Amino acid sequence: MRLVLATHNLHKVGELRDILGAALAGIELIAYDGPEPVEDGATFEANALIKARAASAYTGLPALADDSGICVDALGGAPGIHSARYSGTRVDAENVAKLLQDLGIETNRAAQFVCAAALVIPDETGTSEFVERGTWHGTVLHEPIGAHGFGYDPIFKPAGLSVSSAELRADEKNAISHRKLAFSALLAARGELLR
Repeated sequence: MRLVLATHNLHKVGELRDILGAALAGIELIAYDGPEPVEDGATFEANALIKARAASAYTGLPALADDSGICVDALGGAPGIHSARYSGTRVDAENVAKLLQDLGIETNRAAQFVCAAALVIPDETGTSEFVERGTWHGTVLHEPIGAHGFGYDPIFKPAGLSVSSAELRADEKNAISHRKLAFSALLAARGELLR
């Protein structure tokens, strides 16, 4: 069986291959090379489904997608679904800088990484669609620390840990992240549909 992963983000491709690992035994995971759909949904779930639908329609294959971002309590949940372009660009360092500037000296640094994982499976009668959410709680640091990961990892300190997400090894992060939680829930609920 072939399964298309609906993202052009190579960091996500690598993370998802590691996260899904054994759950994809016997399944060929391929990267999506089609046009990017307009992500105009109002929620992570809506945007994940938009991407999965587009990849499935373009390839005719079952498609996995996710939409994720950081939600900061003191900023009313921002940047949320706008995380990837928060600064007006897709440059990670610029997005991080804007978030730190907006947060300033705020003492409430509580935040969550949120991921919605979607699965779209086409068949002769139409499509079946499923989505699950994972939330990784933590706080926003005052400055970037660490050289691993991507996006907001250098300023996110997961709850219960004393290091930033960017200080974790890939296998450590992938065992506990929002993406791990969302895709694990999705596969636990719907994995049988991929067999």
